[in-house]
Amino acid sequence: MAAWAALLAVVLALSCARERRLLAADAAVGVNWGTLSSHRAPPAVVVDLLRANRIGKVKLFDADAGVLRALARSGIEVMVGLTNGELAGIAGSPAAADAWVAQNVSRYVGRGGGVDIRYIAVGNEPFLTSYQGQFLSYVIPAMANIQQSLVKANLASYVKLVVPCNADAYEGAVPSQGVFRTELTQIMTQLAAYLSSNGAPFVVNIYPFLSLYQNSDFPEDYAFFEGSTHPLVDGSNVYYNAFDGNFDTLISALGKLGYGQLPIAIGEVGWPTQGAPSANLTAARAFNQGLINRIMSNKGTPLRPGVPPADVYLFGLLDEEQKSTLPGNFERHWGIFSFDGQAKYPLNLGLGNPVLKNAKEVPYLPSRWCVANPAQSLDNASTHLKLACDMADCTTLYYGGSCNGIGEKGNVSFAFNSYYQMQKQDAKSCDFDGHGLITFLDPSMGECRFLVGIDDSKSSAAASCGNCCGVFCGVSIFALWLFMYLRMMSSA
Repeated sequence: MAAWAALLAVVLALSCARERRLLAADAAVGVNWGTLSSHRAPPAVVVDLLRANRIGKVKLFDADAGVLRALARSGIEVMVGLTNGELAGIAGSPAAADAWVAQNVSRYVGRGGGVDIRYIAVGNEPFLTSYQGQFLSYVIPAMANIQQSLVKANLASYVKLVVPCNADAYEGAVPSQGVFRTELTQIMTQLAAYLSSNGAPFVVNIYPFLSLYQNSDFPEDYAFFEGSTHPLVDGSNVYYNAFDGNFDTLISALGKLGYGQLPIAIGEVGWPTQGAPSANLTAARAFNQGLINRIMSNKGTPLRPGVPPADVYLFGLLDEEQKSTLPGNFERHWGIFSFDGQAKYPLNLGLGNPVLKNAKEVPYLPSRWCVANPAQSLDNASTHLKLACDMADCTTLYYGGSCNGIGEKGNVSFAFNSYYQMQKQDAKSCDFDGHGLITFLDPSMGECRFLVGIDDSKSSAAASCGNCCGVFCGVSIFALWLFMYLRMMSSA
């Protein structure tokens, strides 16, 4: 309670209580940029990708220095993340909060850094049921300390705090019956009061795909936006898609706390392209395009007609092959782009480009692959395949994956290559007791792509330099040309 009182005092000191109001501005589409991959494109390449696609908002899950440096002077609005693992330390120490803000916000904002940080996400889905209340007591104290640190840094009027929540924080058989889980009522009241007073939105992650994946009775067409033969009737309101129903359930839950007019932003929403029967390119394109079209139409929902979400962050920008597969193999395949920034399917983000543009100047490793040695029997290869897949990503080999059904030899080759590329093409990593063979012929088959990894050494250099190469590289090339010219003249 002391932390809550301190937080409220800071908010009231910044401004008088504001009249609650909806955000009437059009929704903006942004993306989540996750980095759980062993094949990370240089941050500067990813920022160029964002700019080429006119994406003006990005949500991060941490405050990675290389990523933030690359975002400097890009014009992209940024949400940085305070991880769940950092909550306890920040909640218990104002000094730790000061240090975090100085290290991850102050140094990048303004003339010194040029990063347009608008939000700090305090935790990521900290109220998730599966966490069993692990972070519950830390969220409000952490917010109080970070808020005070922002005040000290003269950033509190510009950088806002939010708490991305999973949709399992509330429930209801129909939207009008929406309520927060009983154990969350007090903390959600405190959170809503802070957000309302500080002009920040309630951030929620909504995933109709998971509803379909986890419930065999869930109507498939209700997960999309083309209309449903199984609409949800709630009094005079009829819901034809799961997104609107979920959104209005949250509005009802907030209304029961006295904050029914609080702006809402969608922190994560999307559809995976592999790893489950309903995860494929066609479904992902249909869902994401349907979502964008609906958001851009400003139709709103039955409980908020004509008012779209404050912001919508697609999940995600890139595939992340190091994410946990505990929820399902699809967890590694949410990107609208593959790991290397290549568009998976045509998508109009409503930002000026009719389709997605691919990343350029990706520093790939040499074009070589590791495959099963045709001179060796596959009888003893299964053990090596398992070891390779324990370390590298083989989710596309399984049911619902683009490489499912390529045969035993194909499976072994794919697993070997995945491990080989993860090891940055170290020749020893393609040995497998003689069962592996390095080839310069692309072994990809149909839709099954055998990847070539990214050169980390170039990624590191690009990350540390950001976009600084332009002038320097031009001068270097000119100097080299001049040197060669003078040398030829002197020998003539």
